[in-house]
Amino acid sequence: MSLKAKLEAIIYAAETPVTLDQLIELVKESIISEGAANGTEVKSRVRLALEELVVDYYAPDHGIEIRQVAGGYRMSTKPEHHDIVRAFAKSLKPPIRLSLPALETLAVIAYKQPVTVPEISEIRGVDSSGVIATLLDRKLITTAGRKAVIGRPILYKTTKEFLMRFGLKDVGELPSMEEFEKLVAESFQSDLLPAESEPSDVTSGRALEPDEAVISEQSAVQHQDSEPAQTAEDSELATVEHHHPGKSNPAA
Repeated sequence: MSLKAKLEAIIYAAETPVTLDQLIELVKESIISEGAANGTEVKSRVRLALEELVVDYYAPDHGIEIRQVAGGYRMSTKPEHHDIVRAFAKSLKPPIRLSLPALETLAVIAYKQPVTVPEISEIRGVDSSGVIATLLDRKLITTAGRKAVIGRPILYKTTKEFLMRFGLKDVGELPSMEEFEKLVAESFQSDLLPAESEPSDVTSGRALEPDEAVISEQSAVQHQDSEPAQTAEDSELATVEHHHPGKSNPAA
């Protein structure tokens, strides 16, 4: 992979401007392995590749550009395209914001589907019937017939909308329970740190990443489910910045 391609990928994936020093630190080993003599030569190569990349994106056949912002580099839409991008941003579905009980319930359904409400409640340790209607209303789950037991309770499963929101090809792409517990632990640790910035009003197609939205089915919540009212606000953006996928997509 060329140096320009590496720098382009890093800037594309970054949520905040990437400084020259950060870029050098990330690519210096590969440059040295290619024959760079010292740190000065590494810095010179990175700076030259960045300048070429900026020129490449400046061409009129590109709708985005690489700009220097707050001491770093980031991708953004070109000013002449702001009107069309703003119209597109307003046409997007608003991010789905779910309560902790709803996320837990959705996680249980995703991993155990098809599953009944009594089975969900048993796993969570609390009545889950209150959030099923919310998940149905937001088209994240749907019915999957009835279980052949006394009372014939309704079975629930996730939907195509769920896959789209979480950027999944199918439920087979859900992380394993071991991976999931690690993601949850990391998420809880990050929640203890002070927030550095507010989230953007415009996101990519999905509202939340799987590791942000799905809560472990093994957790037990000691309170009754309740659903806060959902609000959505349109925002006028001077510049619509890129948001990377990895960190696609399904609840936002």
